[in-house]
Amino acid sequence: MSTPTDPAQRSAPPTHFDDQRVSLHSEEFSADPHSAYREMRSRYGSLVPAELAPGIPATLVVGYRAALRILNDPEHFPSDPRIWQQSVPKDCPVLPVLQYRPSPPRTAGAEHARYRSATTLALDAVNVNALHGFVERTAISLVNSFCAAGSADLVSQYATPLSFEIINKLLGCPPEISAKAAAATASVFDGVDAEEANRRFDEAVLELVHFKQNHPGDDITTRLMQHPARFDENEMVQQVLSIYGVGMGPLPSLVINALRLIMTDNRFADGLLGGALLTRDALDQVLFEDPPLPNASITYPRHPILIDGVWLPAHQPVVISLAGCNNDPDIGGGYHTGNRAHLAWGVGPHSCPARHIAYPIAQAAIDQLLDALPEIRLAVPVDALTWRPGPLHRTLVDLPVTFPACSPMYLP
Repeated sequence: MSTPTDPAQRSAPPTHFDDQRVSLHSEEFSADPHSAYREMRSRYGSLVPAELAPGIPATLVVGYRAALRILNDPEHFPSDPRIWQQSVPKDCPVLPVLQYRPSPPRTAGAEHARYRSATTLALDAVNVNALHGFVERTAISLVNSFCAAGSADLVSQYATPLSFEIINKLLGCPPEISAKAAAATASVFDGVDAEEANRRFDEAVLELVHFKQNHPGDDITTRLMQHPARFDENEMVQQVLSIYGVGMGPLPSLVINALRLIMTDNRFADGLLGGALLTRDALDQVLFEDPPLPNASITYPRHPILIDGVWLPAHQPVVISLAGCNNDPDIGGGYHTGNRAHLAWGVGPHSCPARHIAYPIAQAAIDQLLDALPEIRLAVPVDALTWRPGPLHRTLVDLPVTFPACSPMYLP
């Protein structure tokens, strides 16, 4: 296990560094997190005193081996935030994301096992081969909507609506309900009365649950509803919201981050005509360097615990920096072609149960776009792209591109 470089820090708990905490919510951090991770590791070692939001302390783990120890020890590092959130102000910007919900990401022990087993079974039953065809048809339809213009924003016109269509397909959500969810989601992203938008989104999900009670189908919502766990109405809503959260957050960001890499990194841009191998390489590289959730797998120690010579306070968030740990020099670095030993999907009982679905969706979405628009190029210098500020995600505000205008493709 790595330890802080300064011997004086090895016995000091993170609370001794309250006036030196690293801000994870600043625009400077969002603009260049990799330099920040290197500086953190040099100054503090594997455990970093951080701040998730103004006045909200946490410990950021940037050491790969320390992360594995924590992720594989749910007994000492549970994911239930209920004690922590009692002391958090109601207007804390990260509270809506981190607060307790009766769903797999925010529970521990027997409660987590109950929700996790249902989610895993529901996701494992997805026909990935059939889904591939739906992804291709949806991708073609979206490309057709902007191909004659010769330019597009791949965030708002491609990756986001594609992910939304896919997640609604997986959940068995009919168009009239998905339209309500889409309108609410747009308001959330635009910052227009986020509280009201969240309420309308919850209402749309509840409407979906009621619809599936009367119209079951071969979809995730129905399988969750029919699971022996027998979820009540609120639990059902929370399970579905968790699936939406994955589909509307990490999935489009994975697609966008990989497309940015392909168009701006010479290792990939020279082969832009590409194919499956190019896309797999880009996805692997992104999952190492710029995963959609670079800081995640948040736990709350039951008691003060000593890790790498540092006492972690009880019930204070411990955040695994997946991006920081993936690039820990103790485990090597550089080009990660064909290497999937990253932490981007998580490790242990809270590892992502949808990875077998998300990876082929992202690959198909990228392949279809590049096949349709092989001469696509970034419309602005790469350093003009803006990363959306936030401590837990890694996503661009937009990804403007240009390409030779063309006629719409045949839609099978």
